[in-house]
Amino acid sequence: MLSGEKILITGPAGQIAYPLTEYLARDNEVWGIARFSNAEDRARVDALGVTTRAVDLGSGAFDELPEDFTYVLHLATFQGPGLDYDEALRVNAEGTGLLLRHCRRAKAALVMSTASVLKPHPDPMHVFHESDPLGDANVTHAPTYSVSKTAEEAVARYCARAFDLPVVIARMNASYGPGGGLPTMHMDAVLAGRPITTRWDPCMYSPIHQDDINSQTAALLDAASTPATVVNWGGDEPVSVQEWAAYTAELSGLPAEVVVREQPGTLRGQIQDTTKRAAITGPCAVDWRAGLARVYASRREDSARPGRAASGRAR
Repeated sequence: MLSGEKILITGPAGQIAYPLTEYLARDNEVWGIARFSNAEDRARVDALGVTTRAVDLGSGAFDELPEDFTYVLHLATFQGPGLDYDEALRVNAEGTGLLLRHCRRAKAALVMSTASVLKPHPDPMHVFHESDPLGDANVTHAPTYSVSKTAEEAVARYCARAFDLPVVIARMNASYGPGGGLPTMHMDAVLAGRPITTRWDPCMYSPIHQDDINSQTAALLDAASTPATVVNWGGDEPVSVQEWAAYTAELSGLPAEVVVREQPGTLRGQIQDTTKRAAITGPCAVDWRAGLARVYASRREDSARPGRAASGRAR
C-alpha cells in the first residue's frame, strides 16, 4: 500500500479515479486536478480531504501546483464527442507531456491508457499481448479516442527517457464497480427493463473490478521504469457481454435482452494477456461473478434507502 506519499491524481471525479482517490486519500496527501466544470464533482472530491485545483491539462498552466509530488496518477482523458482531433491531441498527448514535465521529480508516474489503442483483430477470442500491433479502433461514440491515446503513450514514453522519470503505461480494459463501468451500465439496463446494445456476438472483454484496480496501483507504480513499462490492465478472466448479461438475469430474475449492432472497424474483442500484469501485481482477488454480485447488492441497497424510489425490478 501507499502511505505517507504526496500524490497527484488527474480527473479525480471520474468513474475509476474517484474510488481510487478515496482509497488513497486515507493514508496519503492527495491532490486532484481537472477542469471541474461541474461544481458538484469538485465538492465530492473536496469532501474526501483532497486538495483540488481547476486545471486544463492541455494549457500547461500548472502555476497553482507544487512540484514535489512523489507519485503521479494520470487518469484524466478527453473522449470527445465529435471529430476534433486537434483538441483530443492537445489534451491527451500534449497535456500528458506538460504534466509529466511539471512532475518530473516524482518517484514514478502511472499513465492510464486503454485497450482501444490496439489494432482490431478478426478473431473475437484473440488474446492481445502488450506487443501486439496498434491501430485505430474506431470507437463510435469517441472517434478521436484511440488515435489520441496512442499519441499519449508515445509522449509518455518520450518523457520517461527525456526526464529520467519512471513511467508505467497501463492499458485499461473494462473496469467496473458500484460507481459505473460497462458491466455495471449493462446491469443497470437490465434492472430498468432496457435492452443491452453491443457490437458483436460474442463481444469479449477482460473486466476488472474497482477493488483490484485500487489494490494493484502501488505495485504498478513500483514497476514504472525508464524506458517506460507498458502493461495490460485487465482482469484475469475473459468474459463476453452476453455472459455477464446472462449472469445479471440470473442474479435478478429479470430477462436480459442483448441486441447486437455490428460496427465494422471496431475491436471484435478485448481479451488481454495479463501474464505481465500478474507478475507485477499478483492475481486479481475479485472474480467477475463475485464482482457483479457485489454491484447487484449495492443496487439493491440503493433502492431500499429512504427517500429513493425502488425500481421494483431488483429482487
